[in-house]
Amino acid sequence: MPLAVLALGFLALLALAYRLYGGWVARRFGLDDGRATPAHTLEDGVDYVPTQPFYLFAQHFSAIAAAGPIAGPIIACQTFGWGPCLAWIAVGVVLIGAVHDFSSLFASVRHGAVSVAEIARERLGSPAGRAMMAFIWLALVYVIVAFTDITAGSFVRGTEELEGTARTFDPGGAVAAASVAYLVLALVMGVVQRLMRPPLWLVTVVFVPATFALAWLGTRFSHVLLFDHGTWALVILGYCCVASVTPVWALLQPRGYLGGFVLYSALCLGVIGVLFGGYEIQQPAFKTWDTGAAGGQLFPFLFVTIACGACSGFHGLVCSGTTSKQVARESHTHFVGYGAMLAEGFVALVALVTVMIFTSDQLAGLKPGVIYGRGIGEFLTLLIGKDNLPFAITFGAMAFSTFVFDTLDVATRLGRYLVQELFGWRGKFGALAGTLITIGPPVFFVRYGGENSYAKFWTLFGASNQLLAALTLIVISVWLEKLGRRAWFTLLPMAFVLVITLWALVTLAWTQFGASRGVDVALANGVAATVLVLLALYLATAGARALVRARREAATK
Repeated sequence: MPLAVLALGFLALLALAYRLYGGWVARRFGLDDGRATPAHTLEDGVDYVPTQPFYLFAQHFSAIAAAGPIAGPIIACQTFGWGPCLAWIAVGVVLIGAVHDFSSLFASVRHGAVSVAEIARERLGSPAGRAMMAFIWLALVYVIVAFTDITAGSFVRGTEELEGTARTFDPGGAVAAASVAYLVLALVMGVVQRLMRPPLWLVTVVFVPATFALAWLGTRFSHVLLFDHGTWALVILGYCCVASVTPVWALLQPRGYLGGFVLYSALCLGVIGVLFGGYEIQQPAFKTWDTGAAGGQLFPFLFVTIACGACSGFHGLVCSGTTSKQVARESHTHFVGYGAMLAEGFVALVALVTVMIFTSDQLAGLKPGVIYGRGIGEFLTLLIGKDNLPFAITFGAMAFSTFVFDTLDVATRLGRYLVQELFGWRGKFGALAGTLITIGPPVFFVRYGGENSYAKFWTLFGASNQLLAALTLIVISVWLEKLGRRAWFTLLPMAFVLVITLWALVTLAWTQFGASRGVDVALANGVAATVLVLLALYLATAGARALVRARREAATK
């Protein structure tokens, strides 16, 4: 099947899903624009700000479309083939992922724009709320671990096409130099905005082109930042510590703003490459049901490997953490919540294509970030010519790293918030302690996991992330039933994801315990998987009991 036909069919599916199924779900919720949202009732000009849906969509999409929907499809395609991956992305994003995001956003708006954990506490009780917070924290730890290892790998090694020029150009060093310069540029932009308060159009005109120029600059200074994998991993975790306690105006906001332009540029290049590049599919549609290795079974590991490309519990944290505080009208939750997840499905498709256009031999030994950079670079050369391939591939890999830094910033900060809330720690001491506790486990994992250890963590990250989505849907289903509304459109996706992710986690725990040799990464992974399973079973049981009570209460009204 030609890539262009495949992509157009996928886009048509997303458009129909938004109009038909998304509209049907919106009617089940009973969206009411006559009801004041927290953005109006609690408006403070800082966190609670009514925002136009177009701008809120862009901000929300930039926050959720990080490295997950890119790395997951790439890893899964190399293992199982592109056919099962495409099928799960299409079905998962329409029936599960988008419903989860829409539900999380709307439920948070109706609950005063509080977090998913707070909604769990209110609907399932205080112990369940604390269990949900502990689950979220552990899931965030694996987000940090997986993305740190993948990014460190892209800073060390580039693509084989560029390795022949190693004397004058280091592909991994170019990506590292460009990515570090990007973070410095974001800091400069934050300070300029804080002290000089220039108009946004002027900031955009100056700093956005500078962001793209950094990819070219990285190719000129590719031998400046050359460290081994372990050193880069620790440096990235050090960045996470600093970013977690840095004021949002200084780094998080300007980096997110600039990263949004990089994201949209990568998407545009993906559209150009898929529709007009004339590439042929080089990967087989189906490879195997079972690779024979631990975690190599299509059921259940295809689903948790693709992770955010089809469904992500992390999105619920964004929906209930920042986006719900800016929703001006309830009807906007359909466009922002359901629509942005569908757009992320297209991000996953573009990532899948960056694997499909190369042979397995061409991709051997390359990490997901490098593969994505190579694919986006190929698309970019359609516009600027093959002579600029080093710049093009550096831009593509830098784009991936900017998405990763978005995720790392938010994950570390959210982890810090959870620790502070769990222990009641306030002030600078609480912020520092919460950050160190959150970063401690990732330091252990990357220190003793070794290079390419992302393979040891990715499925556990994906399983915990999607299991969080299932638990969130349990809470939302209880709430809907208490309102007297049948919630099968949230219960059925919840049941499927719950079974798949628990199956994956139990399998991972068994294999990791069997592979451990004393106190090592395998043992830690086994313990983490077991804890996640126990927390999930407790929350699922509490949710089932609450669901039965809710139906009884609704029946007596």
